[in-house]
Amino acid sequence: MALVSEPIANLIEQFNRLPGIGPKTASRLTFYLLRASREQSQSLAQALGELKERTILCSRCFNVDVNDLCAVCRDVSRDQSIICVVEEPLDLVAIERSGRYRGLYHVLHGAISPVEGVGPEEIKAHELLARLRDGTVCEVLLATNPNMEGEATAMYLARLIKPVGIRVTRLARGLPMGGDLEYADEITLARAIEGRSTIE
Repeated sequence: MALVSEPIANLIEQFNRLPGIGPKTASRLTFYLLRASREQSQSLAQALGELKERTILCSRCFNVDVNDLCAVCRDVSRDQSIICVVEEPLDLVAIERSGRYRGLYHVLHGAISPVEGVGPEEIKAHELLARLRDGTVCEVLLATNPNMEGEATAMYLARLIKPVGIRVTRLARGLPMGGDLEYADEITLARAIEGRSTIE
């Protein structure tokens, strides 16, 4: 005999599929929404629907936005001579929170991970190279996560970019090895950006 009805079990299962949400949190969220007003539940459902219907990838940097060019790419006051390469849009948000970076971005949407079957073709590496061809970029700051996949991705990108003659730098250490940028505080990220070093 089922302890909860099918709609409740279905929502618990959907929440449980999200990263960082275990069965207990999924149950708590479901029962919270069950007690919440109809308006709150409908607002959540509408926000989820709009998320998939309205958001697209920026045609230049592959950040997520509702416009063909994201807010960063549209901002003409930003330094056009430097591109910061991040794995995910959340990493871009973390670096922006530091307030110390005023250049452009390129979002890879992943990192090279042979174990998970993610090769160079599955990330936006060749799109990055295409952006470097016009001669306006002088530096590429590799801000991949300080873990095995991030390091492998950074080394791969450095090997691709160096023959083009563009300076390739890496965030300074101070970010914990094995950590993700989205969890780093603003001061640590700011110091890492300021202390970036050239990859030899």
